[in-house]
Amino acid sequence: MKKNHLKTIFKNPIFWGNILLSISTPILAYFGISGSDLTSWNSLFSLILEAIKNPYVVGLVIISLWNNIINPMTKSITNCK
Repeated sequence: MKKNHLKTIFKNPIFWGNILLSISTPILAYFGISGSDLTSWNSLFSLILEAIKNPYVVGLVIISLWNNIINPMTKSITNCK
């Protein structure tokens, strides 16, 4: 059975929740911030800007996103065969 893995996961709302967590968790963990520390839009945007300025944090987010998108059920990094 051939299915396009990306088309399937893009339709799944859990995938989008995992994407949000893949982006936010490394940022919050690196800066030592909990969700309750973000009490204004200004503090949120400031945190995002600081994360974008830091190449290490950007790398953490990319790795986290990669781990969310790949299909570990295949032998390579490609989609289902």
